[in-house]
Amino acid sequence: MVDLSLVLSPQTPADLAAIEKLDERAFGPGRFARSAYRLREGVEPDHALSFVARVGTLLVGANRMTPICCGPSPALLLGPLTVDPAFRSGGIGEALVGKSLEAARAAGHKLVLLVGDMSYYGKMGFAPAPPDWLAFIGPVDPARLLYCELVEGALEQAKGKVRRAARADAF
Repeated sequence: MVDLSLVLSPQTPADLAAIEKLDERAFGPGRFARSAYRLREGVEPDHALSFVARVGTLLVGANRMTPICCGPSPALLLGPLTVDPAFRSGGIGEALVGKSLEAARAAGHKLVLLVGDMSYYGKMGFAPAPPDWLAFIGPVDPARLLYCELVEGALEQAKGKVRRAARADAF
């Protein structure tokens, strides 16, 4: 019998084509216009903090953690989090987020941001960013700008403009 249990592993560059196909199926071409995608442009995700989920050899989920800056402080941007529609509601997304937060904490990171729904991410430790605390690159519904402190007090140090960690001068 073949073991079809879920396996989470760090992303590798070899996974990128399969991840891109998964993102395309889940989010369509409009994903490139989203503000969070603009932050990720030209910046490599941290593969040690970004994970894929496989059932057997099939890639069924993925998430990325990309270095960013919030005001003067380094931070991480979580997303996209993508799970194959046939495998949704099975806890794969939560497992991927949990694995990334655990790895980021172990690596000494202090703060993670994402744009998403509080009803989903709140149970994973995320909270809405205080109004006018962070200036995101482009339009973002303020209720969807969420943060998770990996070190207590990290948000206090991160007030200001959210920008790319590399090529910060691009905007």
